[in-house]
Amino acid sequence: MSTDINNVILVGRLTKDATVDYLPNGSAVASISIAVNRNKKEGEQWINEVSYFDISLFGKQAESLRQYLLKGKQIAIQGSLRQDRWEKDGQKFSKVRIIASNIELLGGRSEGGSYGNGNGGASYGASSGGFQPRNNYGSSQQGDSYGPMDSGESFGDDGTGFSEDIPF
Repeated sequence: MSTDINNVILVGRLTKDATVDYLPNGSAVASISIAVNRNKKEGEQWINEVSYFDISLFGKQAESLRQYLLKGKQIAIQGSLRQDRWEKDGQKFSKVRIIASNIELLGGRSEGGSYGNGNGGASYGASSGGFQPRNNYGSSQQGDSYGPMDSGESFGDDGTGFSEDIPF
């Protein structure tokens, strides 16, 4: 039996302030949009390519985070993709959006004019019940641990993280 995976992680900047609407059952839903930049080489020249993604955030976290989700703020999103389909005037439409399960507020200019929030960022997930400031001070690692390379393990025999039999 095969298992399908629907998981996405993005880091980008908000393109507008979050808006919050309420469903008929009273549950809040925040709508946000982020821009994610990617540099790629075309010929001899590097170009900047921007992709835009629409994101929905549900429940109490939508209400709690609205005041922090302001245009230009850098955030990290973890969630899943969902394709909405509808028909209007006989024409079929579809749109893919991200349903956020975790949002992390990253460093950037705050209203007070300083950068960052002094605690390495704050994350808020669907199961967390509230903000969880991360404090990386005093740890042996810089930043967050996202995989084996950050925890001191290496993939290659020479410690570079690259195997010699990679074909490029």
